[in-house]
Amino acid sequence: MPPAPPVSSRAWLTANLLLQLAYGLLAMTICLPSLPGWAQDFGATQSHVQLSFSAFVAAYGGLQLIYGPVSDRLGRKPVLLFGLALAGLGSLLGVFASDLNTVIAARALQGAGSAAGMVVGRALVQDLFQGRERPRMMAYIGMTMGLCPPLATLLGGQVHERLGWQLNFALMAALAVLAFIAAWRGLPVRGPHAPARSEEHWLRALLQSYAQLAREPAFLLYVLILAMTTATFYCFLAGAPIVLAGYGVGPGQVGWYIMAIPFPYVLGNLLASRLVSRWGDRKIMTLGQSAIFFALGLLLALAWGGWRTPLAFALPLVFLGIGHGLLTPLALAGTVGLLPALAGAAAAVAGTAQQFTGAFGGYLVGLLTHDGPVNLGLLMLALTTLGWLAYLLLYRVVLRRR
Repeated sequence: MPPAPPVSSRAWLTANLLLQLAYGLLAMTICLPSLPGWAQDFGATQSHVQLSFSAFVAAYGGLQLIYGPVSDRLGRKPVLLFGLALAGLGSLLGVFASDLNTVIAARALQGAGSAAGMVVGRALVQDLFQGRERPRMMAYIGMTMGLCPPLATLLGGQVHERLGWQLNFALMAALAVLAFIAAWRGLPVRGPHAPARSEEHWLRALLQSYAQLAREPAFLLYVLILAMTTATFYCFLAGAPIVLAGYGVGPGQVGWYIMAIPFPYVLGNLLASRLVSRWGDRKIMTLGQSAIFFALGLLLALAWGGWRTPLAFALPLVFLGIGHGLLTPLALAGTVGLLPALAGAAAAVAGTAQQFTGAFGGYLVGLLTHDGPVNLGLLMLALTTLGWLAYLLLYRVVLRRR
C-alpha cells in the first residue's frame, strides 16, 4: 500500500472530490426556481417546461451506466474531464438559449456531463481511501448531497430574481471550468485497483462488468438499501407540498418544512463519520434503520391521534433525516468496496438505481389521495420496510457466509 499523502494534500483531494460530486447536484437544482417563469417567458405549458428537469434527470441517471464501466477500463480522469466539458458546453448553450427547446437540450447536456462526476467521484473514494477512511469520506459526500440541493435552489432563486435565469447557466459554466482544472491538476488517471487495458470491445467489457456485479448478492442488497432510502425521500419531496397545502401552508413557506430532512441528514452523516471507527458498520446501520422507523411511527401516531398540524408532520421526520444520514454513507461504501476493480460500474449502478427508484417513488405519491399525512407516511413506511428487509438479508445471510 502506498504511503498516505500529507494531511494538507488529503484535504485538497477531499475538497476536489466533493466539488466533482457537488457539480451535478448544483446543476440539477439551481434552475428549479426558474421553471414557473419559463412557462411565461417562452409561452409554453408547464408540462412542456417540466421536460427541462426530466431531460436532466434522465441523462444524469442513464449516462452513469456508461461512465462507470468506461472509467474502470480507460481511467477515471479522462471520463471525468469529458463529462465536465460536456456539462460546460450544455451550460453555455443555456446562456444563449432563446427558446424552450434549446433550454431543454441544454439541460440534457448538463445532465449527461454531470453524471461523470457522480460516478467517478464515488469510484475514486474506493480507489484512494482505505479502511475506515472510506465510509468517513462517504459521510462527507452524504453531507454534500444533503446541503447542495436546498442551497442551490435558494441561490438559483435569488439569481433569477436579481440578474435573470441565464446567469444561473453562466455560473454552472464557470464552475465546470473550475472543476475541470481541479480534476486535471489534482486527480489521478487510474486508481490502484484498475484492471489492465485489454483489446476486448468496450461494449462487451461493459456488459461483463454488470454481469459480474449482478452475481454479487451483497452488492445487490446494498443497492436496494440505497434505492429504497432515496425512494422514501423522493416520496417526501413529492408529497410534502400537497400535505402542507392542506394545512394552509403556501409555496413561500413549504421550503422551511422540507428542511426537516436534509439538514438532519447532514447531521447523521457527520455522526456516521465520527462513530464508524468505534462502532462499526452494522451498529450504525442498525441505529439508522431504527431512527427511520421511529420517525415514521411517530408521524403516523400523531396523525391518527388527531395532531394534524405542519409541525406534527415535519418534526418527526427530523429523525428520518438522521437515520438516512447514518445509513447512506455505509451503504455507499459497501457498493464500491466489494469489487474494487469494478468500482466505477458499481457506483454507476447505485447512482442510477437511486435516481430511477426515487423518480418512481415520486410517481407513486400521485396515485394516492393526501387528506393529511397518513397515506404518505404509509407509503414511506412500505419503502423503508423493503430497505430494512434487504439490510436484514445482507447481514444475517449474505455477509455471515463470508
